[in-house]
Amino acid sequence: MKAVHRLMQEAVSRGIFPGGVLHVRVRGRDLFCEPYGQADVLAGQAMTRDTVFDLASLTKPLATAPAVLKLVQDGLVRLDGPIGDILPEFQHTDKYDITPAQLLSHTSGLPAHREYFSPLADLPRKKRRQALLRLLAGQRLENEPGKNQVYSDLGYMILRYVVEAVSHKRLDAFVSDALYTPLGVEGLFFIDLENETGSFTGVRRIPFAATEDCQRRRRLIKGMVHDDNAYEAGGIDGQAGLFGTTTAVARFLDVLLNIYRGETVTDVLSRKTVELMLVPRPDTARTYGFDTPDMEDSSAGSMFSAGSVGHLGFTGVSMWLDVSRDIMVLLFTNRIHPDRNNAKIKKFRPLLHDAVMGELVGRS
Repeated sequence: MKAVHRLMQEAVSRGIFPGGVLHVRVRGRDLFCEPYGQADVLAGQAMTRDTVFDLASLTKPLATAPAVLKLVQDGLVRLDGPIGDILPEFQHTDKYDITPAQLLSHTSGLPAHREYFSPLADLPRKKRRQALLRLLAGQRLENEPGKNQVYSDLGYMILRYVVEAVSHKRLDAFVSDALYTPLGVEGLFFIDLENETGSFTGVRRIPFAATEDCQRRRRLIKGMVHDDNAYEAGGIDGQAGLFGTTTAVARFLDVLLNIYRGETVTDVLSRKTVELMLVPRPDTARTYGFDTPDMEDSSAGSMFSAGSVGHLGFTGVSMWLDVSRDIMVLLFTNRIHPDRNNAKIKKFRPLLHDAVMGELVGRS
């Protein structure tokens, strides 16, 4: 993949991102996994295959959605049931009848984003979790639930509370205990900012990719979640907070594919449950958790087949999975390091994906 290698080298030299890891996997085997550039330009830290990235919104399909669907599979949550029956704070609001299915598919009527971090930052950390729940319960809807699709962080923030209320475990503990550990997936974790090490020990020794040199926090963000709402909520949330390497993410996607194809049978996740994550829903062009390629100007380029799924993360990470061809392309970068205003990756992603798929399609 010489052309792909050159593209990655040029991306670093042109400042599209300081560094990144490109991981291409075909039929369960690594075809390409190479690091480029620097993980931290201020410290002179080189990018490696073991660099750990802030996965940002990849948290949604890799942690929150499968956690909710696990509870659905176990009969503890109804996809079409009102969240007001789970969360008392929503009982006497216009959001009582919103369902987990609507939150998962971004059709809840909630707005895309709100800067809750500002009022939360003024509160003691121990009071922020409940304060954030009240803010979400009081949030004004922008659309009638079920009518329009608006990609919303807020919906997945609410789903975190759904998981925790039903499982009686914090989101990070639940996904670790109920999903990652029994499925044999290592290296996906959250970082508890109140406990420093959270559910993963040795945080200070991990080779993290740096993100923004943040004026608001007055520090370089490294080894802590970049998303401001998740940060003020303690580092663990439904829309962001997950960390991991390309290898860890590839392993989880492999597990999902193997279950979907019937090659792995486990009571952790059934084929029917995984199908909800990997098969696009006709009414939303999304799955429960994943996105699908846009018809035009997709970040996935033009060569992923129909039915492919993936997701982007604000920090510069992306994953695309061609389910029918069993081709996985993970492009993890630190494009917001040290400045979040660097948006050059938007034009680069489709070029890179077309270059990769152009070399693979004839082999698949």
